[in-house]
Amino acid sequence: ESARANRQDVIAEVNAQRASARTLARLERKRQQAEAMGEKARAAETGEDLERKKNWEYSIEDNERWDKKQARKERRADYSFTDYDDVTRRKYKKDLDDFKPDLATYNKQREATLQSDALVAAATGGELGPVLHDNGLYRDANSFVYADHKPTDDQVDRMISKLNSDIDKRQKRSRQRDDEDQGDITWINEKNRQFNRKLSRYYDDVTRETRENFERGAYL
Repeated sequence: ESARANRQDVIAEVNAQRASARTLARLERKRQQAEAMGEKARAAETGEDLERKKNWEYSIEDNERWDKKQARKERRADYSFTDYDDVTRRKYKKDLDDFKPDLATYNKQREATLQSDALVAAATGGELGPVLHDNGLYRDANSFVYADHKPTDDQVDRMISKLNSDIDKRQKRSRQRDDEDQGDITWINEKNRQFNRKLSRYYDDVTRETRENFERGAYL
Protein backbone atom coordinates (compact mmCIF):
# COMPACT_ATOMS: atom_id res chain seq x y z
CA GLU A 1 0.00 0.00 0.00
CA SER A 2 2.81 2.42 0.85
CA ALA A 3 4.62 1.58 -2.40
CA ARG A 4 1.47 2.35 -4.37
CA ALA A 5 1.05 5.64 -2.54
CA ASN A 6 4.68 6.57 -3.20
CA ARG A 7 4.25 5.75 -6.87
CA GLN A 8 1.15 7.93 -7.06
CA ASP A 9 3.02 10.78 -5.37
CA VAL A 10 5.86 10.47 -7.89
CA ILE A 11 3.44 10.45 -10.82
CA ALA A 12 1.63 13.48 -9.42
CA GLU A 13 4.92 15.34 -8.99
CA VAL A 14 6.05 14.53 -12.53
CA ASN A 15 2.71 15.68 -13.93
CA ALA A 16 2.93 18.89 -11.93
CA GLN A 17 6.44 19.57 -13.28
CA ARG A 18 5.27 18.86 -16.80
CA ALA A 19 2.29 21.20 -16.48
CA SER A 20 4.47 23.89 -14.90
CA ALA A 21 7.08 23.72 -17.67
CA ARG A 22 4.35 23.83 -20.32
CA THR A 23 2.71 26.84 -18.67
CA LEU A 24 6.01 28.73 -18.43
CA ALA A 25 6.77 28.02 -22.09
CA ARG A 26 3.33 29.26 -23.13
CA LEU A 27 3.71 32.46 -21.07
CA GLU A 28 7.14 33.08 -22.55
CA ARG A 29 5.74 32.73 -26.08
CA LYS A 30 2.96 35.20 -25.24
CA ARG A 31 5.50 37.65 -23.82
CA GLN A 32 7.62 37.46 -26.97
CA GLN A 33 4.55 37.93 -29.16
CA ALA A 34 3.50 40.98 -27.13
CA GLU A 35 6.97 42.50 -27.47
CA ALA A 36 6.96 41.90 -31.23
CA MET A 37 3.52 43.48 -31.61
CA GLY A 38 4.66 46.48 -29.55
CA GLU A 39 7.72 46.98 -31.77
CA LYS A 40 5.58 46.82 -34.91
CA ALA A 41 3.14 49.35 -33.49
CA ARG A 42 5.93 51.78 -32.55
CA ALA A 43 7.56 51.36 -35.96
CA ALA A 44 4.25 52.06 -37.70
CA GLU A 45 3.80 55.27 -35.68
CA THR A 46 7.32 56.57 -36.38
CA GLY A 47 7.53 55.27 -39.96
CA GLU A 48 10.67 53.32 -39.16
CA ASP A 49 11.73 50.27 -41.18
CA LEU A 50 11.63 47.55 -38.51
CA GLU A 51 13.38 44.91 -40.61
CA ARG A 52 16.24 47.25 -41.43
CA LYS A 53 16.62 48.15 -37.76
CA LYS A 54 16.81 44.49 -36.75
CA ASN A 55 19.37 43.72 -39.45
CA TRP A 56 21.71 46.35 -38.01
CA GLU A 57 21.81 44.38 -34.76
CA TYR A 58 23.28 41.26 -36.42
CA SER A 59 27.02 40.74 -36.69
CA ILE A 60 28.85 39.06 -39.56
CA GLU A 61 29.10 35.87 -37.49
CA ASP A 62 25.35 35.93 -36.84
CA ASN A 63 24.70 36.32 -40.55
CA GLU A 64 27.00 33.41 -41.41
CA ARG A 65 25.29 31.18 -38.84
CA TRP A 66 21.91 32.17 -40.23
CA ASP A 67 23.00 31.32 -43.79
CA LYS A 68 24.25 27.92 -42.65
CA LYS A 69 21.00 27.26 -40.81
CA GLN A 70 18.93 28.19 -43.87
CA ALA A 71 21.08 26.00 -46.12
CA ARG A 72 20.66 23.06 -43.72
CA LYS A 73 16.91 23.70 -43.62
CA GLU A 74 16.71 23.63 -47.42
CA ARG A 75 18.60 20.35 -47.55
CA ARG A 76 16.20 18.82 -45.05
CA ALA A 77 13.20 20.12 -46.96
CA ASP A 78 14.32 18.14 -50.02
CA TYR A 79 13.36 14.86 -48.38
CA SER A 80 11.21 11.91 -49.35
CA PHE A 81 10.11 9.17 -46.99
CA THR A 82 12.18 6.00 -47.16
CA ASP A 83 11.80 4.14 -43.87
CA TYR A 84 11.26 4.85 -40.20
CA ASP A 85 14.93 4.31 -39.35
CA ASP A 86 15.79 7.25 -41.56
CA VAL A 87 13.03 9.33 -39.95
CA THR A 88 14.46 8.54 -36.51
CA ARG A 89 17.96 9.47 -37.64
CA ARG A 90 16.76 12.81 -39.01
CA LYS A 91 14.84 13.52 -35.80
CA TYR A 92 17.97 12.75 -33.76
CA LYS A 93 20.10 15.11 -35.86
CA LYS A 94 17.49 17.84 -35.57
CA ASP A 95 17.40 17.45 -31.78
CA LEU A 96 21.19 17.78 -31.69
CA ASP A 97 20.88 21.21 -33.31
CA ASP A 98 18.82 22.36 -30.30
CA PHE A 99 21.10 20.64 -27.77
CA LYS A 100 23.51 22.91 -25.92
CA PRO A 101 26.27 20.86 -24.25
CA ASP A 102 27.26 21.83 -20.73
CA LEU A 103 31.01 21.98 -21.22
CA ALA A 104 31.69 23.34 -17.75
CA THR A 105 30.08 20.33 -16.05
CA TYR A 106 31.79 17.96 -18.48
CA ASN A 107 35.22 19.42 -17.76
CA LYS A 108 34.63 19.11 -14.02
CA GLN A 109 33.64 15.45 -14.36
CA ARG A 110 36.63 14.74 -16.57
CA GLU A 111 39.03 16.45 -14.18
CA ALA A 112 37.64 14.52 -11.21
CA THR A 113 37.96 11.25 -13.13
CA LEU A 114 41.54 11.98 -14.15
CA GLN A 115 42.47 12.75 -10.56
CA SER A 116 40.90 9.53 -9.27
CA ASP A 117 42.64 7.30 -11.82
CA ALA A 118 46.21 6.15 -11.21
CA LEU A 119 49.18 7.17 -13.30
CA VAL A 120 50.53 4.16 -15.16
CA ALA A 121 53.37 3.68 -17.62
CA ALA A 122 52.38 3.88 -21.26
CA ALA A 123 53.03 0.93 -23.54
CA THR A 124 55.52 2.87 -25.62
CA GLY A 125 58.09 5.39 -24.43
CA GLY A 126 57.66 4.61 -20.75
CA GLU A 127 55.95 7.91 -20.08
CA LEU A 128 53.49 8.25 -17.26
CA GLY A 129 49.93 9.26 -18.04
CA PRO A 130 46.41 8.95 -16.68
CA VAL A 131 44.28 6.06 -17.88
CA LEU A 132 40.51 6.21 -17.69
CA HIS A 133 39.14 2.93 -16.39
CA ASP A 134 35.64 1.52 -16.89
CA ASN A 135 34.39 3.66 -14.04
CA GLY A 136 35.52 6.80 -15.88
CA LEU A 137 33.93 8.90 -18.58
CA TYR A 138 34.80 6.83 -21.62
CA ARG A 139 33.27 3.38 -21.92
CA ASP A 140 32.99 0.95 -24.77
CA ALA A 141 30.52 -1.79 -25.65
CA ASN A 142 32.33 -4.28 -23.41
CA SER A 143 31.94 -2.22 -20.24
CA PHE A 144 29.76 -3.66 -17.48
CA VAL A 145 29.42 -0.31 -15.72
CA TYR A 146 26.29 1.61 -16.68
CA ALA A 147 23.31 3.54 -15.32
CA ASP A 148 25.36 5.14 -12.55
CA HIS A 149 24.91 8.73 -13.69
CA LYS A 150 22.44 10.86 -11.73
CA PRO A 151 21.22 13.90 -13.68
CA THR A 152 20.81 17.25 -11.99
CA ASP A 153 17.46 18.94 -11.45
CA ASP A 154 18.21 21.37 -14.29
CA GLN A 155 18.90 18.50 -16.67
CA VAL A 156 15.64 16.79 -15.66
CA ASP A 157 13.73 20.05 -16.19
CA ARG A 158 15.34 20.45 -19.60
CA MET A 159 14.32 16.94 -20.58
CA ILE A 160 10.74 17.52 -19.39
CA SER A 161 10.56 20.77 -21.37
CA LYS A 162 11.81 18.98 -24.50
CA LEU A 163 9.26 16.19 -24.12
CA ASN A 164 6.45 18.69 -23.56
CA SER A 165 7.56 20.62 -26.63
CA ASP A 166 7.48 17.44 -28.75
CA ILE A 167 4.01 16.59 -27.41
CA ASP A 168 2.71 20.07 -28.25
CA LYS A 169 4.13 19.87 -31.77
CA ARG A 170 2.52 16.48 -32.39
CA GLN A 171 -0.83 17.72 -31.10
CA LYS A 172 -0.71 20.81 -33.32
CA ARG A 173 0.20 18.77 -36.39
CA SER A 174 -2.51 16.16 -35.79
CA ARG A 175 -5.31 18.42 -34.54
CA GLN A 176 -8.69 17.91 -36.17
CA ARG A 177 -9.49 20.48 -38.86
CA ASP A 178 -13.25 20.89 -39.18
CA ASP A 179 -13.08 22.69 -42.53
CA GLU A 180 -10.79 20.12 -44.13
CA ASP A 181 -12.16 18.14 -47.07
CA GLN A 182 -11.55 14.53 -46.07
CA GLY A 183 -12.56 13.10 -49.45
CA ASP A 184 -13.38 9.41 -49.64
CA ILE A 185 -13.45 7.64 -46.28
CA THR A 186 -10.63 5.10 -46.50
CA TRP A 187 -9.75 4.88 -42.81
CA ILE A 188 -11.16 3.09 -39.77
CA ASN A 189 -9.84 5.34 -36.98
CA GLU A 190 -7.85 8.53 -36.45
CA LYS A 191 -4.45 6.83 -36.36
CA ASN A 192 -5.19 4.96 -39.56
CA ARG A 193 -6.35 8.23 -41.19
CA GLN A 194 -3.04 9.92 -40.33
CA PHE A 195 -1.11 6.96 -41.71
CA ASN A 196 -3.08 7.06 -44.97
CA ARG A 197 -2.42 10.77 -45.30
CA LYS A 198 1.33 10.14 -45.01
CA LEU A 199 1.14 7.45 -47.68
CA SER A 200 -0.79 9.80 -49.94
CA ARG A 201 1.72 12.59 -49.44
CA TYR A 202 4.65 10.46 -50.58
CA TYR A 203 3.14 8.03 -53.09
CA ASP A 204 0.10 9.66 -54.72
CA ASP A 205 2.18 11.05 -57.57
CA VAL A 206 3.46 7.62 -58.59
CA THR A 207 0.23 5.67 -57.99
CA ARG A 208 -2.30 8.11 -59.45
CA GLU A 209 -2.36 6.49 -62.89
CA THR A 210 -2.80 3.00 -61.43
CA ARG A 211 -5.66 4.11 -59.19
CA GLU A 212 -7.38 5.89 -62.08
CA ASN A 213 -7.13 2.73 -64.19
CA PHE A 214 -8.71 0.72 -61.39
CA GLU A 215 -11.50 3.23 -61.06
CA ARG A 216 -12.22 3.20 -64.81
CA GLY A 217 -12.25 -0.60 -64.78
CA ALA A 218 -14.73 -0.61 -61.91
CA TYR A 219 -17.06 1.76 -63.77
CA LEU A 220 -16.93 -0.40 -66.90
